[in-house]
Amino acid sequence: MVSSRHEAAHRIFQERPELLAPVFRILDLSPPENAAVEVLTPDATEIRPLERRVDSVLRVKPFDGDDFLLAIEAQGRCDPDKAVNWAYYVSYLAAKYKQRALLLVVCQDKATAEWATGPFRVGLDDWTALSVHPLVLGPGNVPVILDPDEAAQDLTLATFSALTHGSHQDAPAILKALARAMGTGDPDSVRYYTELLEIGLGSTTPAGITWRNEMSVGTYFPGRGTLIEETFLKGKAEGKAEGEARGVLRVLEKRGIPTLEETRDRITNCTDLDTLDRWLDRALTVSTADELFAEGEPDQ
Repeated sequence: MVSSRHEAAHRIFQERPELLAPVFRILDLSPPENAAVEVLTPDATEIRPLERRVDSVLRVKPFDGDDFLLAIEAQGRCDPDKAVNWAYYVSYLAAKYKQRALLLVVCQDKATAEWATGPFRVGLDDWTALSVHPLVLGPGNVPVILDPDEAAQDLTLATFSALTHGSHQDAPAILKALARAMGTGDPDSVRYYTELLEIGLGSTTPAGITWRNEMSVGTYFPGRGTLIEETFLKGKAEGKAEGEARGVLRVLEKRGIPTLEETRDRITNCTDLDTLDRWLDRALTVSTADELFAEGEPDQ
């Protein structure tokens, strides 16, 4: 069964393709600047019922170069069977789309990353018919970002770094820096990144617990039981305004931000959905409950 951690490790490339430019620089490759990125089907099956699926497949169209395919695999452990599978993926995609193809393997522990660099040879002991040389991202080459200002400069890379270093001894400091940097992002991006991290780090790991304490999350991954998803589902049954008001208070509570009685009354007595939406967005990043309310803003 594919884990949430596995899904988050490759899905970020589909939904935030701007990550490719800094990643290519990490790998000492010319970055595909200003590239258009198209998500292709991950199905590499030719004859059923033998099913072969790549985690993610992107067609990258650089502004000033030829298109190429990027197959992305999230790998959680060393697996000798992957050598043949990866050779198949690269060969099949290159043949099907008549384009150059690369394989990028994303790992979250050092031993797996070192193994994944290969090369993986297919053939006989004294003759190699095919050799696979993956590009690999892991704790050894993805930067550790401990400075909130640095994280704020590229929230996508900072989020990917936090996912990659979830087991690092500095994971709490990495996540705290990223949480502070989230205050510079737009509400939609903040909701996406915070939920991606909750999904990717897990709810019972030390890093996952740290993150849930730092931030509350949005609804980009339905059905995963994340905090704001629970809030929205509960709110649906209670009425929109009442539910959203409860959502604002729940997010503040989960983030450990104290609220005075008059603040709680102001939130629960508000019936304007647009105002409540703004407060809910702000609740993800504010340091105090008073920061929810813009100066002179009417509650309606």
